[in-house]
Parts: sequence; C-alpha cells; structure tokens
Amino acid sequence: MARQHARTLWYDRPKYVFMEFCVEDSTDVHVLIEDHRIVFSCKNADGVELYNEIEFYAKVNSKDSQDKRSARSITCFVRKWKEKVAWPRLTKEDIKPVWLSVDFDNWRDWEGDEEVELAQVEHYAELLKKVSTKRPPPGMDDLDDDSDSTEATSN
Repeated sequence: MARQHARTLWYDRPKYVFMEFCVEDSTDVHVLIEDHRIVFSCKNADGVELYNEIEFYAKVNSKDSQDKRSARSITCFVRKWKEKVAWPRLTKEDIKPVWLSVDFDNWRDWEGDEEVELAQVEHYAELLKKVSTKRPPPGMDDLDDDSDSTEATSN
C-alpha cells in the first residue's frame, strides 16, 4: 500500500507556528522537528501509512518545540527562531501542497495587536476620565410635573 499525506492545518502566532496533522485513531506516530523541517509519519485506523515532510519557511528552535497527540489529530507547537515575524506561508517553497491548508478557525492577524491594544486602553482611559470628571448636575428648570398631572385629570 502506498503512503499518503495527512491533511495538515497550520496557523501563525508571534512565538510559534502551530500545525495539526488530522489523523483519527493514529498509531505508530513519529514526529521529528528539526531547525529547518518537520517529518511526520503514522498509520491511521485503516492501517494506511501517512507521511508528511515540510521544509519550513524560516528557521525554528527545534529544542523548544513539541507535539501533542489526541484521538483526532497530532498538534505540533513549533517555536520560531525569530519571534514576532509573521510567516506568509508554512513552506520554504512558494508552492501550496493540496494537503496543506490554513487553519482559519485559529488564524488571527496578530501583527499590530500591541498597537490596537494600546489604542483601546487609551480610549477606555479617556472614557473613564469623562465619567469621573465632576460637573454640576444638569438644570431641571424646564421640567414641569404639574402640566402632566393637569392634562391627565382634565381628560
């Protein structure tokens, strides 16, 4: 039986690149994370051998990377060598294999998050300043309770 590729999802974060090899009930799982590539292999519930080899877009810290196996998939947390540098793709080559997809459920445009967060904090600080500023109460001279009560009684 020929080897097949495991469906793979990935997403980018400031410190890590996350990959999920989608294989249910996997056995004989092997994950090798090196500074420039990852090699993944296993067998699925039907005994089909799955194999993926990915040359990374950029260098990673293989010693500070890890993988976690669950009943539905194998997730790899790969530490970037250069933090806070966005990866436009997972692979070194600008070719997208059919079995590799962006995990849009977890994808986030994190570039500039610090600036957005700082702007939100400044906005809330301004709101709090406006609320906490002591001002005289609004004038209530234009309110006339008698006019409402006389209209109600005259009907």
